[in-house]
Amino acid sequence: MAKFTGAEWRPIPINHTPGGQDSVRGVVIHIMAGTLVGTDSWFRNPKARASSHFGTGKGGKCYQWVSTADRAWAQGNGNRDWLSIENEGKGGDALTSEQIDRCAEILAWAHKRYGVPLAVATSPTGRGLGYHAMGGKAWGSHPACPGVRIIAQLPEILRRAAALVGDKPKPKPPVGKYAAFPGAAFFRSSPRSPLVTAMGRRLVAEGCGRYASGPGPQWTESDRKSYAAWQRKRGYSGADADGWPGKTTWDALRVPRV
Repeated sequence: MAKFTGAEWRPIPINHTPGGQDSVRGVVIHIMAGTLVGTDSWFRNPKARASSHFGTGKGGKCYQWVSTADRAWAQGNGNRDWLSIENEGKGGDALTSEQIDRCAEILAWAHKRYGVPLAVATSPTGRGLGYHAMGGKAWGSHPACPGVRIIAQLPEILRRAAALVGDKPKPKPPVGKYAAFPGAAFFRSSPRSPLVTAMGRRLVAEGCGRYASGPGPQWTESDRKSYAAWQRKRGYSGADADGWPGKTTWDALRVPRV
């Protein structure tokens, strides 16, 4: 049985797969849309058909419901090789400092036990610290989980985990390696540019696809729809996922310089 000593052990007898954890690629951050106590009760209900390895409360309490040798039911196809942390709160919340500490402690433990890298993951094929929305449809289509404010806190979780294990976080890419954001007006002018081709290739690599047949040099409505899929993957929704690149999502996409 694999237990994290920093959590209160509250095993659930149902809603998980004993011995089903194939491997550990990393740790996935979720938001509960509820309380720690309420989630604890829900995971014990046969109707839930859901669970998580860990849970944190806003005040810093930490539960472990499922052994990390077993498969929790938290993120669809990602259950087989990702650990999960549910965090008390609702959509749009940020994690408290205490919750960030607990998440960092779990990540540091996973780093030591399973070799999980101290890096932010942005897709199911990555490794490190991920978030529910990055899995898209295969992970249950939860574009708002855990939300943009918590996604923005992932580097701080990483920093605190690195301090706990005495490692340095994965260095940021060298300045100039990726294309700078050309401005919103660049795309609204329907440009024909190698930068649009490079962007299309990155969208394909990130699993957001393109609605047209392969990356092309001219910005079209198909590119806009593909970019909207990328925005949703980053946790945006509604008018914030309109398909028009902004600096934050552009920087996260890491389009190579051309």
